[in-house]
Amino acid sequence: MLDFIARRLIAIIPVLTVVAVFVFLMLRLTPGDPAAVIAGDNATSDQIDAIRAALGLNEPIWTQFAIWIGNILQGNFGESFFFKKTVAELIAQRVEPTLALAICALVIAVSIAVPLGVLAAYRHGSLLDRFVMAFSVLGFSVPVFVIGYCLIYVFAIELGLLPVQGYIRIGVDFWGFLERMVLPSVTLAVVFIALIARMTRASVLEVLNEDYIRTARAKGLSNRVVLMRHALRNAAVPILTVIGLGIAGLISGAVVTESVFGLPGLGRLTVEAVLSRDFPTIQTVILLFSVVYVLINLLIDISYTLFDPRIRY
Repeated sequence: MLDFIARRLIAIIPVLTVVAVFVFLMLRLTPGDPAAVIAGDNATSDQIDAIRAALGLNEPIWTQFAIWIGNILQGNFGESFFFKKTVAELIAQRVEPTLALAICALVIAVSIAVPLGVLAAYRHGSLLDRFVMAFSVLGFSVPVFVIGYCLIYVFAIELGLLPVQGYIRIGVDFWGFLERMVLPSVTLAVVFIALIARMTRASVLEVLNEDYIRTARAKGLSNRVVLMRHALRNAAVPILTVIGLGIAGLISGAVVTESVFGLPGLGRLTVEAVLSRDFPTIQTVILLFSVVYVLINLLIDISYTLFDPRIRY
């Protein structure tokens, strides 16, 4: 088990290296002078020279990369030229809403999609099965912002049940936090529910045709035990894979969802940084999202061994 984890940890090193190189070159490969792009159209030559010196653009490219990596490893992500703060301060202020949104959406999606997919597989060909398949197609087809605006219109404008925008920290007002997280969490979870439910249905349906499932039923086990203990566990690996891949959808969907619902998270910070051409902030946020995605997939790989011990070998 420890050898398996060690191999997976070693395997992410080249992945993170490639990500770091890409994020670093994103600024350097921008058409024109990056310092002039950051400074804006009305900047003087002295201002452009100051930005170029602050970013180390006068140094050779390999020296710039070594300095940048060294600063990243020390927790120095640079300073935002637009927000006039260090990037680390900006991320610390914005990470909580994004983390809360992602966790709530993930909990909602898994809690709904997995049971729905199992029931659809068990009742293959029934009305429930057709509903799950239709919902999956619809969930993939409708953009996230359209789902958000539809939910706002129904639950906020017509029914007046939930607030539209804003964020309250969970430690300040728990119920206010929940009220403001329902709509964005459901909006972000819809596509994820469609993805997981479809894969769960397909995986469980394939497992239900195996010999050991017929043996379990012949032993007199109840349908609930057969589905949960035998079918779902043996179908868990592809489901976990889809959940890991879907994290990328959560990250990209958070950018749109936070803009629609006015959440002051990392997604909205990314939009603001792009519009203001704040390259240090853009680089750091992309690097952070990439590292989180890689680490989550590492955890997914490790979790495989809990359901199929053969993977360890």
